[in-house]
Amino acid sequence: MGLYLLTLVLGFIVLTWSADRFIAGAAVTARSLGVSPLVVGLTIVGIGTSAPEMLVSGLAAWEGNPGLGIGNAIGSNIANTGLIIGITALCFPLAVRSSILKREMPVLLAVMGLSLPLLLDLRLQRWEGLLLLLGMGAVLLWMGWQARRGGADPIVQEYEEEIPTDMPLRTAVFWLIAGLALLLASSRALVWAAVATAQSLGISDLVIGLTIVALGTSLPELAASMASARKGEHDIAIGNVIGSNIFNILGVMGLAGAVAPFHFDAEVLNRDFVSMVLLTMVFFAFAYGLRRPGHVTRPEGLLLLAAYCGYQVMLFFDAHGSI
Repeated sequence: MGLYLLTLVLGFIVLTWSADRFIAGAAVTARSLGVSPLVVGLTIVGIGTSAPEMLVSGLAAWEGNPGLGIGNAIGSNIANTGLIIGITALCFPLAVRSSILKREMPVLLAVMGLSLPLLLDLRLQRWEGLLLLLGMGAVLLWMGWQARRGGADPIVQEYEEEIPTDMPLRTAVFWLIAGLALLLASSRALVWAAVATAQSLGISDLVIGLTIVALGTSLPELAASMASARKGEHDIAIGNVIGSNIFNILGVMGLAGAVAPFHFDAEVLNRDFVSMVLLTMVFFAFAYGLRRPGHVTRPEGLLLLAAYCGYQVMLFFDAHGSI
């Protein structure tokens, strides 16, 4: 058991560090090829922060542990919204100034709503996984189009300041390749340790995916959002979460279904999917600002964090009752 826990901790550390290196390398490489900072921020960085979830879920599905994959996707969205936005807003109350983000928020709700019919039969078939991946491609194209129309949107300047300017192209390409290799290696170790931990504790890989793995693979988003909010880049802090949540539904679940079609328990819909949607709607109500500027204040951040903690308690008692 000690070996499994040590591998989990080391896997999370390497996963977080390699994701950061991969994103930096990809961003600088894209900028060197003439891609605008806004396109880099909305697409490449968004995919990069979801890369840990995608790799972990894809490997878990390939190795016959689909519960870990779908649990990671939904659990990461719950952690992103409740834990990451909650903690970030508690430390640095967030203001939403970007009109681009306000267009992305309804897209996130739409993606959740459109993915629900695919899950109602409690299975994700290969064609459904491929359909979700196609949806991810469509969203990326839409984001690229939005970026070209970004104009003077406040988030443009924030992304320009975020992309490293002191990294040579050769170094960027190295970290792009090395970061991806480390992501693959750490994801493989993480899946092995997570499955072994679940078996040792006598709980399902779904619960491990919803809790430990979801939290660990969300660490890049937490680090990115906290760093951005500390520098006053509130739109990036929120945009990291919105983009990651969209890609988790379309890319993470889609990749798992495309790699190995699977069945899942009804509690995924009745408990976890519903919790994800409700938490997202609360966050949406705070951040969109229908009749006033959108924001997430400290009390609202505390509410999101309390909701996340309440969900974890519910998972604990559900898992305890099933042992």
